[in-house]
Amino acid sequence: MSIHTLSQAIILAALVFALAYLPLYASPYTVTLMIGMLGYVTLATAWALFSGPTRYVSLATVAFFGIGAYTCAVLSESVSYPVLLLTAALIGLAVALVVGLSTLRLAGVYFVVFTFGLAELVRQLVTWYEVNMTGTLGRYIFLPVTPEGIYWQLLALATVTFLISWGVARSRTGLALKVIGDDEVVAAHCGINIARVKLALFAVSSVIITLVGAIQAPRWTYVEPAIAFNPTVSFLTLIMALLGGANRVGGPILGAVPLFLLFEWLSANFPNHYSIILGLLFIAIVFVLPRGVLAFIEENWKRRHNGGAKAVPGVAE
Repeated sequence: MSIHTLSQAIILAALVFALAYLPLYASPYTVTLMIGMLGYVTLATAWALFSGPTRYVSLATVAFFGIGAYTCAVLSESVSYPVLLLTAALIGLAVALVVGLSTLRLAGVYFVVFTFGLAELVRQLVTWYEVNMTGTLGRYIFLPVTPEGIYWQLLALATVTFLISWGVARSRTGLALKVIGDDEVVAAHCGINIARVKLALFAVSSVIITLVGAIQAPRWTYVEPAIAFNPTVSFLTLIMALLGGANRVGGPILGAVPLFLLFEWLSANFPNHYSIILGLLFIAIVFVLPRGVLAFIEENWKRRHNGGAKAVPGVAE
């Protein structure tokens, strides 16, 4: 391990350690705020794990998030909490494998449309089942899980997700994903098993997103399709990942933290105009920072550095 890598590991460990102690001293409101922030940090990082290098824009985030939440609601009174989380992860994995095998051959706008339709399909199926089979629209969740417990679970999941992202980016799989994102024809000629690599990362990403939904569900006490399958979750996750830099390790975190705080402020102060502002912000990010903040900073630093290097011979003359 290099000195640079070791220093990064020490900084990460210190940050996680400090965040783990936060609920012991913070107010209930701060803990609640941090739960939402950690949730979106994990969602954005998990989304970028697959969509960042492959450039497959997925809007199915809320489908898996809602599956996790509803699994928690349905099984909250029948199984223990660890078994509940494991069951949610397995269901998310099964759905991801089915969806991945069926759709990962699509590309571009077709994949975007399908994933958006998938989220809506799952919401409608859950709504139909609840209304016609159970005679109600939602479910209550009564679990002995404190806000602090939810916070620590999300912190652990966010840390694991970041480590997976960091490891994949430095592995042969990460290199294969970048080649696939640049040109799948070239990737196929290089001997990369495109279908297997994409399916594996899509499944890992989907399982993490499902777990976020299952862990956060006890916060609401009452869950219904409109809450669990709110499409805003997919769009916020996408915006956060794009702002920070979906193809950069740590980029989604850089986008998720400030945007989450901004969205919280906007929703509290401009509840009637929140959706409009969200749409305008999304358009601005796509046009102004198409590759994310990290890429923008790096490109400007290189431009200034190269410009300065060229100016030196002129001064000497």
